[in-house]
Amino acid sequence: METTSTAAVRPPAHPLLRASALFFLGVGLLAHLYAAHAIGGSRIAYTHHVFGFVLILVVTGGILAGVGWRFWRSRSALLLLAIGVLQALLGLWVASAPLRASARL
Repeated sequence: METTSTAAVRPPAHPLLRASALFFLGVGLLAHLYAAHAIGGSRIAYTHHVFGFVLILVVTGGILAGVGWRFWRSRSALLLLAIGVLQALLGLWVASAPLRASARL
């Protein structure tokens, strides 16, 4: 006879949280692409900004994943949302850099 434990059952994934995380990751990437366009739009600018997006994603995602693995093992969708929001905030900060630089002139 098989018995199932309620502790072994994982909570259902929240598709809204995952969709929100993907939305915020998209906002972060678009902000980096806008920043590359704002500084001249050369191929090297786009390459550097996309590489910066991926680097920030790997570093902050790794840090948050480590913290999430330690404290929020059953909250993977919430962890993805946190990574997406952080990426969007950093992307918007990078995108505002050319505007801040032109305001100083």
